[in-house]
Amino acid sequence: MKDIIPVNGQFAMMELPYENLGQAISQNTLSFHHGKHLKAYVDNLNKALPGSGLEGMSLQMVVRKAQGGLFNNAGQVLNHTMYFEQFSPSPKAMGAKMESLLVRDFGSVEAFKKEFEQKGATLFGSGWVWLSMDKDGKLVVTQQRNAENPVTEGLCPLMTFDVWEHAYYLDYQNRRADYLAALWQVVDWQVVESRL
Repeated sequence: MKDIIPVNGQFAMMELPYENLGQAISQNTLSFHHGKHLKAYVDNLNKALPGSGLEGMSLQMVVRKAQGGLFNNAGQVLNHTMYFEQFSPSPKAMGAKMESLLVRDFGSVEAFKKEFEQKGATLFGSGWVWLSMDKDGKLVVTQQRNAENPVTEGLCPLMTFDVWEHAYYLDYQNRRADYLAALWQVVDWQVVESRL
C-alpha cells in the first residue's frame, strides 16, 4: 500500500479521481462524504499534529503511533483515502493474481464477497470492513470499529467499505446490506491488487 507523506508538515486533502459513481453512490453522498466528512478529518489532523511528536511522519506511521483524537482523525484520513481511491465509474476487472488468492483463502470469489458483506452488515455501530493480507501472505476479512485500521494489527490493508452511516444513509437509509452489495460494481480491482 502506498503511504501518504505530509508536505510542509501538513496532510493534503485527496482529490476524487472521478466525478460520479453512477447508481452505487450518488453525487450528493460523494459531495458530503468527501467534501465535508473527509475534509473535517484532514483539517482536524493537521491542527492536532503540531507538538504531538509525530510531525513529519507518514500517515501510516501516525496511525500506528497516535492515540485519542489524533489517532481518530489520522485513522479516518487513511481509511477514507483508501476507500475513495479504490472506486471507479469504469472499474478494472479482477486480475488472475487476486482471484487466485481469494479462491485459495476463501474457497471462491463469491464466498469472499459473502463473508465481506456479512461482516460489513453485522458490525455494530460505526466502522469499516477490510480485506487485508497478514504477515504470512494470507488474505483475511476484518471488522474495525470507528477509526481503526488494520495497520495497527500488523496487517496490510487492501480494500475497505465504510459502514459509518454518513457513507450510505442519503442513498440507502437503513439498508446497509444493499449499500454493501452495490459497491462491488464500482470496485477497481487494479487499485486493490496494486496494494498487495
